[in-house]
Amino acid sequence: MISRELRLRIISAVVLAIPVLALTWFGGLWFRCFAAVLGLLIYYEFASITDLKSREPAEGIVGWAAVALAGILVVMAMPSQALIAIVAGAAIAALPALRHRTAPWAAVAILYSGLFAITLAGVRGTGIYGLYAMLFIIAIVWATDILAYFCGRAIGGRKLAPAISPGKTWSGALFGAGAGVAAGLLVALTLRQGGSFAVPLIALALSVASQCGDLFESWIKRKFSVKDSSRLIPGHGGVMDRVDGLVFAVFAAFILALAMPSTTSGPASGELAARLLGN
Repeated sequence: MISRELRLRIISAVVLAIPVLALTWFGGLWFRCFAAVLGLLIYYEFASITDLKSREPAEGIVGWAAVALAGILVVMAMPSQALIAIVAGAAIAALPALRHRTAPWAAVAILYSGLFAITLAGVRGTGIYGLYAMLFIIAIVWATDILAYFCGRAIGGRKLAPAISPGKTWSGALFGAGAGVAAGLLVALTLRQGGSFAVPLIALALSVASQCGDLFESWIKRKFSVKDSSRLIPGHGGVMDRVDGLVFAVFAAFILALAMPSTTSGPASGELAARLLGN
């Protein structure tokens, strides 16, 4: 028998998946707006979790300004300028914390949310390879999350990181990683009629990164004694609770794509995604 909470979780996931996949399909300006809005929502939730309003009020305002400016620049397809805005905002927000020898949570919130908006828009780009890359990443993250959740509950066993997230197990992590690799390989084979030998390794790296992102958010929430990042999504909590794995997976995909040699003569907008998929 499916519990009421799990039923609500499934319904919310399906309802949210439709617009996310639609925006991913359209790409371009629509997806850049989506990335910018996600950045702002994540900053809001991160600031709420760490209580920046009372802990670091001035730095929190700097964060809003930096992330909002970066979001506008992302929408305008100016990623380099958006990166400058985020780095500058984080540096300014970190100065008081460093001077008082306290944790620079405002700077972390700026970097976490702002860099996600920039890299998410950068990986998607406007070309067909950007669509392929995003479907590849989304499939890995969703498969990892689903199998880790259900297999971890069904099999149980040794805890993965009991001090951070007592509910996560090694069995869930391993089955989640296996599912992520299988989903990534399936998407790559379906979309490209083949695939580079490196695709399973890339899928594994993104699956592990996704689980690290989940643990990172769990650590932040546990540190500040918060159950959910917000109550924006019924059955799921907040936006951060839904995209924590995607944040680190996109970071990892962006870094991997930059590290790979260029093998495409296509438009610059699809360059990163083409590298990621071995084209």
